[in-house]
Amino acid sequence: MDITIQSSFLPQDDPEAALAFYRDALGFELRKDVGFNGMRWLTVGPVDQPGTSIVLHPPAADPGITDDERRTIAEMMAKGTYASILLATKDVDATFEKVQATNAEVVQEPTDQPYGVRDCAFRDPAGNMVRIQQVS
Repeated sequence: MDITIQSSFLPQDDPEAALAFYRDALGFELRKDVGFNGMRWLTVGPVDQPGTSIVLHPPAADPGITDDERRTIAEMMAKGTYASILLATKDVDATFEKVQATNAEVVQEPTDQPYGVRDCAFRDPAGNMVRIQQVS
């Protein structure tokens, strides 16, 4: 079987702030910027990985959710418990320093975890947890 991850979705409630974080703090490139009915979807990804993207989407865009669900999503995003992504780098300490220098919200400085990885964590402007692990 030949399956790859093409896109993953994360909610965003401020397209400009999301773009600043993913482009300027993480170094991703903007691949698509699509507007529809006053909402914006941004597709970003690592410059050297054109086949892998993150779609930053407006959480209220799904027509299948109720107003109560929209409120719950907004509450969870505000608490930072709605969505997350795990990224990887060869030098988590250097990556942490670069991202921290952009005034991104630090959740955890680089730490050797008891389960065998070294990682750090930030919150993006929408409250999504962005963990970055060190890989060989």
